[in-house]
Amino acid sequence: MSRLSIKTARRTNRVRRAIKAAAGDRLRLSVFRSSQHIYAQVIDDLKGVTVAAASTLEKDLRSSLKTGADKDAAKVVGKLLAERAVAKGVKDVVFDRGGYIYHGRVKALADGAREGGLNF
Repeated sequence: MSRLSIKTARRTNRVRRAIKAAAGDRLRLSVFRSSQHIYAQVIDDLKGVTVAAASTLEKDLRSSLKTGADKDAAKVVGKLLAERAVAKGVKDVVFDRGGYIYHGRVKALADGAREGGLNF
């Protein structure tokens, strides 16, 4: 592993450990951001299952978005994820930024999820 990837993995684990400790009985909204797409899922860590997921790879989103790597796409993914989670009965989550800075696409996804009805 390169030095940069080790530092990134350590930061991700540090953030995730703190979030799991503070979460209590709330589910975790986890974000993964690549150079071309953004992915989000609501995870129940106690059961080890994904409750809801959304990404820019989905066909209906791909056709409506210009690209999967901008703030507009992230906001749409956040809203879609929130709709799916609320339909499953999830309202309160804890936001796991996964080592990414809370800025840009990650912040846009969080704002979209809040608009969709999730509380965090």
